[in-house]
Amino acid sequence: MSTGITALDALNTAPLAQAAALLDGLYEHSPWIVAQALQRRPFASPAALIAACADVVAQAGEEAQLALIRAHPELAGKAALAGTLTAESSGEQGRAGLTHCTPEEYDTLQRLNAAYRARFGWPFILAVRGPRGTGLTRAQIIAHFERRLHAHPDDERRECLRQIHRIAEIRLHDKLGWEPATGHAVWDRLAALARHSESADGLTATYLSPAHRACAAELAAWMREAGCDEVTHDAVGNVVGRYHAQRPVARWLLTGSHYDTVRDAGPHDGRLGIGVALAAVQRLHARGQRLPFGIEIVAFAEEEGQRYAATFLGSAALVGAFDPAWLALTDAAGIPMAQAMQQAGLPGTWEAIAACQRDPRHYLGYVEVHIEQGPVLARAHRPLGVVTSINGSLRWLGEYGGVACHAGTTPMGQRRDAAAGAAELTLAVERLAQQRPGTVATVGILEVPQGSINVVPGRCRFSLDVRAPTDAARDELAQAVLAAAHEIAERRGLTLAPRETVRASAAPSDAAWQARWERAVVALGLPVLHLPSGAGHDAMMMHRLLPQAMLFVRGEHDGISHNPLESTTSDDIECAVQAFERLLHDLAAETVA
Repeated sequence: MSTGITALDALNTAPLAQAAALLDGLYEHSPWIVAQALQRRPFASPAALIAACADVVAQAGEEAQLALIRAHPELAGKAALAGTLTAESSGEQGRAGLTHCTPEEYDTLQRLNAAYRARFGWPFILAVRGPRGTGLTRAQIIAHFERRLHAHPDDERRECLRQIHRIAEIRLHDKLGWEPATGHAVWDRLAALARHSESADGLTATYLSPAHRACAAELAAWMREAGCDEVTHDAVGNVVGRYHAQRPVARWLLTGSHYDTVRDAGPHDGRLGIGVALAAVQRLHARGQRLPFGIEIVAFAEEEGQRYAATFLGSAALVGAFDPAWLALTDAAGIPMAQAMQQAGLPGTWEAIAACQRDPRHYLGYVEVHIEQGPVLARAHRPLGVVTSINGSLRWLGEYGGVACHAGTTPMGQRRDAAAGAAELTLAVERLAQQRPGTVATVGILEVPQGSINVVPGRCRFSLDVRAPTDAARDELAQAVLAAAHEIAERRGLTLAPRETVRASAAPSDAAWQARWERAVVALGLPVLHLPSGAGHDAMMMHRLLPQAMLFVRGEHDGISHNPLESTTSDDIECAVQAFERLLHDLAAETVA
């Protein structure tokens, strides 16, 4: 790392023309980007330089962005065959094996190039060295090509720009002689952990399955290797690693995330937060450094609610919110939770689980690093974001009742169409949420029971999901949505039967802990981007016991999650580890003071 930072220091102090020359080729045939970004020197990190370049591109406008995109060559295109690529592009395509395609692969790429250009009007752009920097296979490149060919043009233009900045990021490594070594290590660990799966063709590790238990064993080994002084498995299946403080009586900083997954998941949801914290502890251990507080890392056994009809089992045990009735819940195979626990070597008793509860007097607070699971950071070209609140939510299941009648003989003005009422409600929900910044609302289920192509729907079931950063904003939107639902029913002559199914309180970030994350991001030379979390996290449960704050890490592919495409780059992981280390450093200084 020192070599790269030395080179960055030299870049910060060199005459402008010399610095621009050092970064020649960072952006394909577009030196204006670097020239403008260099006006913002000095840069505290490579990520800060790329963020500055991304800002220049964002501020340049659509025409300049399209010109930048069109400056790039096609993959395995005519320029590659003619040998007229820039040195950087030639090296990247050669490293990906695109100069050694089979005839079938070459034909496929040419077909895709032609179809893509016909649809979008610019060349397909992909950082062929991938999120880890070691390169995508030709099969992976073709799969990306085929998937993105069907994207909306606005989304694809944004994705091309994101790929261009990723290409520049990797080229910057080469120019600085630097690699995100810690980010690579965490990325590799998470990839290795993903080999434990219930399915052969994807990642699934649900609570206490053999794959889940294999993950627990590997996480425990990772904790020991990182230098944790104690590693234990508790009664709910959490894996707990403790790195001791300078003094035995010191309090603890609690951190972590979950290691269970949804079905057909990506490798970074939850597990990234465990990996980042462990990397920071491993670096402390390597230096022989102890802090004025201990660090307790909890790999929560369950958060997703996939096997049993209950969520946050791992963190609920720590805050005393584990419902003893959950032990009697059965999975799809009819196995009660208590029995599954016992089969996994856990006590499976309420008394043992209740003993997991933490005493808040012994803790400073809780922090969690998590992949964003959304597009905000990706579209802002920011590797990190500071979470302001975890949204509170309300959910209902409802049904409009009308009159099922003949579709051909019933005049339009004399219908009681339940599905039309639900469709109108869907648009009203969208409009009402858009009118209230920071809130979201969704109709996720629309179902006409026993519907027929020639029958006016007499019933339509629907769901409502309302979320907001505060309970007050959630409730205000919920009241507006329910009022609209009843108004539609009355005007259309329908019956309405809504039933509330979920009510979860918002978890605003603690101001002091949020400020610590903000200072950590600023220390990397990055602008602070604030955003709420629309998804639930273990921090939401820990909020009941301790002050908490979260740091989000940018996801690839517009931040998609709960999907095999979920990923982040080793560069962004490196930023997260550095931010976590800075938070530890600042907290140590506060604790001493």
